[in-house]
Amino acid sequence: MRAVLWRLHGAAVALLLWRGPGPARPAASEVLSQHLRQRRLPHWTSFCVKYSAVLNDQFGLSYFNWPVDGANYLVLRTGCFPFIKYHCSRAAPQDLALQDAFFTALKVLNAGMPTLLYGMGSWFFARVTETVPTSHGPVTVYFLNKEDEGAMY
Repeated sequence: MRAVLWRLHGAAVALLLWRGPGPARPAASEVLSQHLRQRRLPHWTSFCVKYSAVLNDQFGLSYFNWPVDGANYLVLRTGCFPFIKYHCSRAAPQDLALQDAFFTALKVLNAGMPTLLYGMGSWFFARVTETVPTSHGPVTVYFLNKEDEGAMY
């Protein structure tokens, strides 16, 4: 079922972005890992990446563990068109299956309207950027506010 939804979602995003054949894009997971490395494994970070800049290989994941270079992050992720939004907190691995299912169900039940509005707001207010190097070239990530390096929150 997840595979069918992923294909439908990919087709809808491609149609909305008028994406034709173009250069290869990195996986969203690569951008996430590279951003965390670039920030030297921060205590937390919160950023957006444009759907059009990445392949959405984390479709269907809302709250999950993400290991990077010996550190673990609890990642809260949502699609908020035209962005994918990440909030990452460094913490010990946890069983997040129940929370992941809960957040995914919320998104389905409300038809994604709050996340769409969040994405539109981010489009207007995300003015701080950073370039993340990937295997397919640089990708720009966006922040709603400038993050203090080394900040605990």
